[in-house]
Amino acid sequence: MDSDHKLAPLRKGLLEFLVLKIVSGSSVYVADILRRLAGTEFATQEGTLYPLLSKLRREGLVEYRWQESDAGPPRKYYRLTDAGRAQLAELDAYWARLNQTICELGS
Repeated sequence: MDSDHKLAPLRKGLLEFLVLKIVSGSSVYVADILRRLAGTEFATQEGTLYPLLSKLRREGLVEYRWQESDAGPPRKYYRLTDAGRAQLAELDAYWARLNQTICELGS
């Protein structure tokens, strides 16, 4: 269906928002993020998630630390920076306004 093509940019932007929300809870490993997204409209794979996390890091919204793993090599655990928390608060507020507008216009 053509609507899938039209919704792709919206999904891409919302994926960034959702990743910030997931990372805001605690330090998370990429597999944790993928698991949280699995089974949702925003299920993705490492090939999409790593570039997004790199972009968020360049923008100063997330940072990572290396942590030893019992299951292999050390892993990167991501968390929000202060700028990331501020960005997420702005996105949350915008989402609430947007949702309210959609509900009002749909009435």
